[in-house]
Amino acid sequence: MNPSNLEIAATVMFSLAVVHTFIASKFQKMAHNYPTGSIMENLFHFLGEVEAVFGMWAAAFLVTYAFIDPGGWKTVDHATHEITGGALKYLNSVNFTEPGFVFVIMTIAGSRPVIVLSEKMIIAFTHLIFLPKKYQRATFYISALILGPLLGSFITEPAAMTVTGLIMLDYFFSGEMSTKFKYATLGLLFVNVSIGGTLTHFAAPPVLMVAGKWGWGMGHMIGYFGWKSAIAVFLNTNLIAFLFRDELKGDLEIKAKHDAWMEPTPWIIGISVLFMGAVVYSAHDMAAFMGLFLFYLGFAKVTEEYQDKPKIVEALMVGFFLAGLVTLGGMQAWWIQPTLAKLGDLTLYLGSTLLTAITDNAALTYLGSQSKTITEAQKYFLVAGAVVGGGLTVIANAPNPAGFGILKNSFGKDGISPLGLLAGAAIPTTIAFICLYFLPSFNLNF
Repeated sequence: MNPSNLEIAATVMFSLAVVHTFIASKFQKMAHNYPTGSIMENLFHFLGEVEAVFGMWAAAFLVTYAFIDPGGWKTVDHATHEITGGALKYLNSVNFTEPGFVFVIMTIAGSRPVIVLSEKMIIAFTHLIFLPKKYQRATFYISALILGPLLGSFITEPAAMTVTGLIMLDYFFSGEMSTKFKYATLGLLFVNVSIGGTLTHFAAPPVLMVAGKWGWGMGHMIGYFGWKSAIAVFLNTNLIAFLFRDELKGDLEIKAKHDAWMEPTPWIIGISVLFMGAVVYSAHDMAAFMGLFLFYLGFAKVTEEYQDKPKIVEALMVGFFLAGLVTLGGMQAWWIQPTLAKLGDLTLYLGSTLLTAITDNAALTYLGSQSKTITEAQKYFLVAGAVVGGGLTVIANAPNPAGFGILKNSFGKDGISPLGLLAGAAIPTTIAFICLYFLPSFNLNF
């Protein structure tokens, strides 16, 4: 497949964006060389925001598109007033439903009622784990990092990442925990969320991209992916908890609430969950879930004494990141699809796992699904590799920027190191890789 000039430009921009994510901390350091509040300090801080990287390079690509394409920025048919060419036509062809959905679900999932409900569920689950009392913190840690990601199969992965990330921030990412523990936990969180959403066919972005086309329902997902992923989540979490057992010793200290803090009532929690469920149900229809979101904001305003400030900016930055990713990712088929087509089952599995680290796993499975010759085995290994590798980098899985945005300030002024994340995710990724390769599959018809 011979790429066009536009495809080459998009791949160059995509590659530069990937490199940019790895050196973002350098820009943050450069910002400290300028006076506080100055234009240059703000500029370098912005350049150092990983969530802004793909949006910036997508904007650069659209400018480049306008110069390369004969239609310029846009070509309009004067008879019909339709846009028939140019960069704006390409932009209109990009599907921004997923970035919009992540923005909405992250805002709702990060609300006080949902967090309180999640904490109560995890504490209840904690009572089922039999560890000595001196490991109460470890028990809560294990519960949160097993139940939170597995809940992602039902409340969607972005929601699970938001809820579990906020719990980790409140209870475990304090200054007393070692940097090594934080990176190990971050890698564990990203991997567990990526594989934890495979119990259903609608929660994990890479599965969502292909389930309808390939006829994968919940029975297929549980039998081929879900039960294996659940075992991997269990093994990963207990192993990391064991390795850092000394840091996790002691009683769990419940986070102190500010004086004006009021616990949401059951009906407020119930309505918040209904809003989240309705948004999940309408995940494919942006007009529907954006309309629901506006009603939710009204509900949050009415009940504001039981709410925290909505995390609009944080969620918007994550949406911006994903919007940039899909804008550039749509132009990568020319090299991804032929690469996947040449691989055998094991090499496809390994290749999909590694490719996921440098491109969004949902884009990867979508591009693979366009092949007319893909076998059933190749379908499995393509998707398995995509979910297994979803924790290796911040760009590997759509929910990762949400967790990154929540936890980045816990890693000091330089933020999260991409290499630190890669190292933290290495062991959980390896365990997940082994589980999804060697454990048998079952065809469950329901």
